Amino acid sequence: MSEDENARLDDGSSQEQAGGSRRNQIVDVTLDERTVKRRHPDIEHERAVAIYDLLEDNRFAPFGDYQGPYRLHLRLEESRLVLDIASEDHQHLGSIGISISPFRRIVKDYFTVCESYFEAIKTASPSRIEAIDMGRRGLHDEGSELLLDRLKGKVDLDFDTARRLFTLLCVLHLRA
Repeated sequence: MSEDENARLDDGSSQEQAGGSRRNQIVDVTLDERTVKRRHPDIEHERAVAIYDLLEDNRFAPFGDYQGPYRLHLRLEESRLVLDIASEDHQHLGSIGISISPFRRIVKDYFTVCESYFEAIKTASPSRIEAIDMGRRGLHDEGSELLLDRLKGKVDLDFDTARRLFTLLCVLHLRA
């Protein structure tokens, strides 16, 4: 936060600004558990961390005449990721659907690298683990950028929010 932003927050307008920023946030996120199989504990941990981090800090503002904060439900329907958006009081505001076809290669490669990473942390050298982790983060960033691009014009979100949503997309992709 810049000095000017801190000064504005310290001049008595902090309540208004803090409340205003909450308008463009997700306050609850759920996944459609009907489409996923039993997950490995490492994947379940990644899901839990992504949800926790997402709820702690995110920017999410669907285009249109919507009032947040928002509840988000993620599901896969046919070959689409669907984001069901509701108000804090559970009123359905709309849904956004995007094709998951462009994500298939990245998700497949990401899972392959994740498996290598989880195996490597058991026995590999620190330098090997770091190299695999760099590849894993690179694929994750690529998927996050693609998600930002696919949601452009539908919802305004930041890169960290896209990263966490990409993690959840990957979890949903583990379908039975």
